[in-house]
Amino acid sequence: MDPIWIGILGIIFLFILLALRMQIGFAMALVGFLGFWVLNSFESGFAVLGIEPYKTAAHYTLSVIPLFLLMGQFANHARLGSEIYAMLYRWIGYLPGGLSMATVGACACFAAISGSSLATAAMFGTIALPEMQKLKYSDALATGCIAAGGTLGILIPPSSVLILYGILTEQSISALFIAGIIPGIVLTLLFILTIYILVRIRPEMGAPGPKFAPAEKLFALQSTLGPLALFIAVIGGLYTGWLTPTEAAGAGAFGAFVLMALKKRLNWSNFVGSLKDTTSATAMIFAILIGAMIFQYFLTLSQIPDQLAQTVVDMNLNRYVVLSLIIGVFIILGCFMEGLSIMVLAVPIVFPIIIQLGFDPVWFGIIITLTMEMSLITPPVGVNVFVLHGVARDIPMNTMFKGVIPFWGAMLVCIVILIIFPQIVTFLPNSMN
Repeated sequence: MDPIWIGILGIIFLFILLALRMQIGFAMALVGFLGFWVLNSFESGFAVLGIEPYKTAAHYTLSVIPLFLLMGQFANHARLGSEIYAMLYRWIGYLPGGLSMATVGACACFAAISGSSLATAAMFGTIALPEMQKLKYSDALATGCIAAGGTLGILIPPSSVLILYGILTEQSISALFIAGIIPGIVLTLLFILTIYILVRIRPEMGAPGPKFAPAEKLFALQSTLGPLALFIAVIGGLYTGWLTPTEAAGAGAFGAFVLMALKKRLNWSNFVGSLKDTTSATAMIFAILIGAMIFQYFLTLSQIPDQLAQTVVDMNLNRYVVLSLIIGVFIILGCFMEGLSIMVLAVPIVFPIIIQLGFDPVWFGIIITLTMEMSLITPPVGVNVFVLHGVARDIPMNTMFKGVIPFWGAMLVCIVILIIFPQIVTFLPNSMN
């Protein structure tokens, strides 16, 4: 049988396994092994299955994953997000829709430290939602801004999705992190603009909060200097080249640990909880990554990525039409699959096409990460919405999904802006050279 047809059958079998709720890392490893066996030999397939887990887990570059995850866990237990929110609440909460704007801003700031979308959504669901409910904010607006704001965790560095993309495509993790800063700011501003427009159209959706004295504002600002210094140290170290990604991750984890101690939130329970959650998340990511690497061997042997890339080039379509089709496929997959799963499954297939079309691989990484953000709030999966519903069970799920629609549109606008003006993404990484 033609290797390409074997590859297609393998992909179909993979989707069947995923539909049967098999964990994606194990599903990809199984299909990759079986495919390699059919296309080469049992011995070769078994050798890949035996070597690749150790080869992947022992890779020095991958130590950045548990270290950044640990940094996020320490930041979460230190309750840094609540202090950032308190500061923004005092500075802009008096504006119409100000609490929602403060929530989005706080989500962006906390995402820059934690790198976790789910943790961000869960935290601000407990912090910001009660405050907005006190002022009788629309449930749709209140939950929508939290769920959407939580997605910023996978775009603003550090980001596990960007790390995975860098590993899968052999791109610089430092460059990807730096590239995500300005698009993250742009998306945050678009979210705030969305809130402003919604409140202008329907003022009852977000009443102004109380005004605070300048002294209270300054005091609240002081409490955020630590998290700000931590972010500047990590990203600044990467940008200047003083720190490698792994060194930056280690410094960030240590800095978050120090902040937790200084804020008197360091205790045995929080420390052990941080280690347990980091270990669990690391194991999950490594399982996915190992499975993806084994599956990649099979895809390469089947010649599907190269053949697909050549076919697209031969069709002589406008490259932006092809890019739009790829983004559309990723958005559709986001309706049924979680972002990390889409990344490891689809990027190895479409990446050769992107290179053949002459697109910048770092720029494409940011575009796809933005698309992954959309999957976090896209029904019926919408992981962030489900996490938020666990915090606010009194608000119907359909109300939450209704609330995220304007923000989903803002993400789409952001993707269009980055396609029209790619320099927004490439400026900072290029200045590192």
